[in-house]
Amino acid sequence: MIWVQTNGQFVWSSFAKNPLLLSIVFGTLISYIMITATKYGFQILNGSLWSIKFVGMSLGMIINALLNYYLMSEGMNMKTIISIVLAFVIITIQFYK
Repeated sequence: MIWVQTNGQFVWSSFAKNPLLLSIVFGTLISYIMITATKYGFQILNGSLWSIKFVGMSLGMIINALLNYYLMSEGMNMKTIISIVLAFVIITIQFYK
């Protein structure tokens, strides 16, 4: 949702014309989802806020790369592929005690 909110302006002209409306609608929904995700992540990851941050950052990198590829037709180069692999490694590490 964050990708759509910020980058939708490059895909859909209606998003470029209505940034305030998008920030109100998406921002409120995204905030609620993030608060709820943090609550559950805190429980699942044994009360570690650092782990939540690393998992969220890594998922964001993976989702961003995939959406850039599919919706913006940006190619995957070696730098992007290595970054995605490293993001998966970071996520995996966070689930070890």
